[in-house]
Amino acid sequence: MPIIKNFGFLWEKKYIHRGSGGNGNNGHLKGTASGKCIADFREQIGVYVLYDRNQAIVYVGQAGNGNATLFTRLKNHMNGALWNRWEYFSWIGFRDVNANGTLSDKQSVESGVSGFKHSDALNEIEGILIEIIEPKLNKQGGKLKGAIEYFQYVDEKFGEISNHDLYAEILNLSKIVESIKK
Repeated sequence: MPIIKNFGFLWEKKYIHRGSGGNGNNGHLKGTASGKCIADFREQIGVYVLYDRNQAIVYVGQAGNGNATLFTRLKNHMNGALWNRWEYFSWIGFRDVNANGTLSDKQSVESGVSGFKHSDALNEIEGILIEIIEPKLNKQGGKLKGAIEYFQYVDEKFGEISNHDLYAEILNLSKIVESIKK
């Protein structure tokens, strides 16, 4: 069974309906798919990416650990230090959409998938994205608890070759060619 249930790429911040609070006006984070009813992803758990106006990635985050759902995290970024630093966002969700457009209660941040919790998957997916993309606004490194980083082994046969070494070899070959011509 896949962990990732749904996703949205390059949604626009300006279309997040924040609501005005109060009963029945809490805003929404709705999306639609072909042949499906409109779903509200306010309570989605998963990983998200923020982009600047040029669609360059500036931040990677997770939603669902603690009380911070996708909608809450995005609203925090709209009000916090990043408010004017992003225009678009993409998200990857772990909760299925029911036939009526609500999110399934079967997947929660504490539910297990293939022997691990969604909270572990959140940390690992976010960590991988942070390490690979290196977004300029993320202050921390990826949370890859227990994983060992390997660095590429360079066989001594390859050795280090500098531009100076190449230039010296070219000069040497030029001298050999000149001597053959004579």
